[in-house]
Amino acid sequence: MVDQANQLREKMIGKKAEKPDRKSVKKTRVLAITSGKGGVGKSNFALNFGLSLVEQNKKVLIFDVDLGFANIDVLLGRTPRETIATMIEKDLAAQDIIEEGPNGLLFISGGNGFNDLFQMDDLKLQKFFRELAALQGEVDYIILDTGAGLSYENLRFILAADDVILVTTPEPTSITDAYSVVKMVHGKDPNVHMKLVVNQCTSIREGQQTADNFKQAAKQFLGKEIGALGSIPSDSHIPEAVKKQKPLLLAYPKSEAAVAIRQMTGEFLELRMPYKLGLKGFIMKILFK
Repeated sequence: MVDQANQLREKMIGKKAEKPDRKSVKKTRVLAITSGKGGVGKSNFALNFGLSLVEQNKKVLIFDVDLGFANIDVLLGRTPRETIATMIEKDLAAQDIIEEGPNGLLFISGGNGFNDLFQMDDLKLQKFFRELAALQGEVDYIILDTGAGLSYENLRFILAADDVILVTTPEPTSITDAYSVVKMVHGKDPNVHMKLVVNQCTSIREGQQTADNFKQAAKQFLGKEIGALGSIPSDSHIPEAVKKQKPLLLAYPKSEAAVAIRQMTGEFLELRMPYKLGLKGFIMKILFK
C-alpha cells in the first residue's frame, strides 16, 4: 500500500501545468513554534500539537528547522531516508524528503547539514523555496519547529510565518528569554500574531498567573497584545514518552498533559484568525525581506 507521503509525491509530480481555480485550492497556514531558550519542551509541544491537529482532521506537515539540532525524527523514533541536508546535497525535490509519521502526520527533518541553508548561494536558496512552494494547498498547516533563541535564521522564520506560538515555562530565565523574543519580533514587525503556551506548570494557577504576568508586561512595556493558548502541567508521562520515542498523545493519550494539549488545539482552531498569504507569502518574505 502506498503511504500518504508517496501519494503526496505522486500527486505533486503528476500535476497538470494549467493554473488551478483559486476557489478550489486549499489554503495552507504556516505556524512557527519557538522559545526563548532550550529545554522548555518546544519540540515536544510542536510534535504533539501537530498530532492533535491531525485528530481534528487537519493535514499537517512538521518542518524541523531547528538548525543543527533537528530532533523531531528522534522524538518519533524514526530515521528519515532523506533530510533538508541531503536534499541540498542531491538536488532533490521537496516531495522527495517528506516522511510519514504516526496517524498520517507528515514531517521533514532538517538533518545535520541544515545549518548551511541560509549560506547557500541565491540560486540554490530560491530553488529550495520554490520546491517548498509546491506544498501550497496540499496540507492545512505547516508547523515550523524553530530553534530556541534569537538567531538570524529563527527570526526570519518567525517573521515570515502566519502565526507564532511562543513556549515558555514559569522559570524566571525562561520567561526573561521569551520576553526578549517578543521584544525583538515586535520591533521588527508589530503585526506578528503571537500566542503564549506555558509548559511544565506545577498547577493551573501557576500557569494562569505566569501567562497573565507575561501578557501584562508585553502590553505595558511594548504595547503588544499577546494571547495565551493555555498551560501544560508537569507530567511524568512526558519524559516516559520521550524515552519510548513515541508522541505523548499516542503513548499516554489520557495523561494530564495530553488533555491540556488537546484543549489548546481546540481553542486554537476556534480563533478563526484572518488568513494572510500562507505558504507562498511565507516564502516571499523569507526570500525577499
